Amino acid sequence: MSRRPLNGFMASALALTMVSAACGGGGPEQAPASSGAATGGGAPASAAVDPATAANITGTVTLEGAAPKPEPIKMNADPVCMREGKGTSTEFFVTGEGNTLQNVFVYVKDGLGNRTFTAPSTAVVLDQKGCHYRPHVFGIMVGQALEVVNSDPTLHNIHALPKSNQEFNTGQPIQGMKFNHTFTAKEVMVPFKCDVHGWMNAYAGVLDHPFFATTDASGKFEIKGLPPGDYTIEAWHEKLGAHEQKITVGAKETKEANFALKMTS
Repeated sequence: MSRRPLNGFMASALALTMVSAACGGGGPEQAPASSGAATGGGAPASAAVDPATAANITGTVTLEGAAPKPEPIKMNADPVCMREGKGTSTEFFVTGEGNTLQNVFVYVKDGLGNRTFTAPSTAVVLDQKGCHYRPHVFGIMVGQALEVVNSDPTLHNIHALPKSNQEFNTGQPIQGMKFNHTFTAKEVMVPFKCDVHGWMNAYAGVLDHPFFATTDASGKFEIKGLPPGDYTIEAWHEKLGAHEQKITVGAKETKEANFALKMTS
């Protein structure tokens, strides 16, 4: 950790640490489970998906219109961030070849009926590295652990602002610190921010099933292991909102569901 004088910034760090102690706290996205079979603690899943008939949905999300260019993020407020996060730009619109759109959360909104699914025992990791969140958009199941890591040698303060789940606000002043949090209700989406570094933001889609994905650098997504049936699929983007479409998949079928999201004025 770099040595700095005990100035106002470090005093704020100590204050936030004490607030954190009083309040407590709980790579790529964690891959969804491929079936409804129990993968963690608690009651076993009911009406599990038969892998012999399981279906898949794939697709690509594109942007209609010109995306605003990413802007360099000014990190002058923290010398450590200036060093660790050099060259970081905004992630509101990350496009690829063919105007494909990254960081779109795609999930099954309706159609699973009364099936229940047990959360995986492995945690989803949200890292604070280079003074921004990695990943920027991700999915997690109700009851699955979220592990928040500070990989930077500076203070971060992760603040979740859900509407259906419990809010948390936890300081991590030391590099390598971790804490776990578990969401108790489905919610699309839960925003995160850092109260120390105002440019940091991320979003989590919290669901009671494993059928979700986040578009990659080529705008593609894949939802595996669905029971055959009729579904409503929703694609969510932090600036362009939510967009739905209906799709029917048969036994062992892989069907494509593409989205074209329009730029708004």
